[in-house]
Amino acid sequence: MKTTEEHDKRMANMTFASVYPHYITKVEKKGRTKAELHEVIEWLTGFNEKRLQELIEAKATFKTFFKESSLNPNAKLITGVICGYRVEAIETPLTQQVRYLDKLVDELAKGKKMEKILRST
Repeated sequence: MKTTEEHDKRMANMTFASVYPHYITKVEKKGRTKAELHEVIEWLTGFNEKRLQELIEAKATFKTFFKESSLNPNAKLITGVICGYRVEAIETPLTQQVRYLDKLVDELAKGKKMEKILRST
């Protein structure tokens, strides 16, 4: 699935710090915890809590955030629709990675079991 160049640029330049509070609100409103959110983020990116906080304080863009991450090899197992895009069909790698994160947060908020969210076998 092709995304527009403008859309991809906007995603790359958005700061993780600007979206992170919305992730927390979304999951906590549905009875999940910040710790669970951090577990999901760490699974996808490899960032522990300390490194995550450093990236937030540095106001890292998603471009920097994912460039510095160690994307989980099972991230390719993340499928479905988020924000009108079929995640597995997004052609721009960075945009796909941001949408992977969005999809995982969405699954957490919807009450999916952690084993399923983390694509455990």
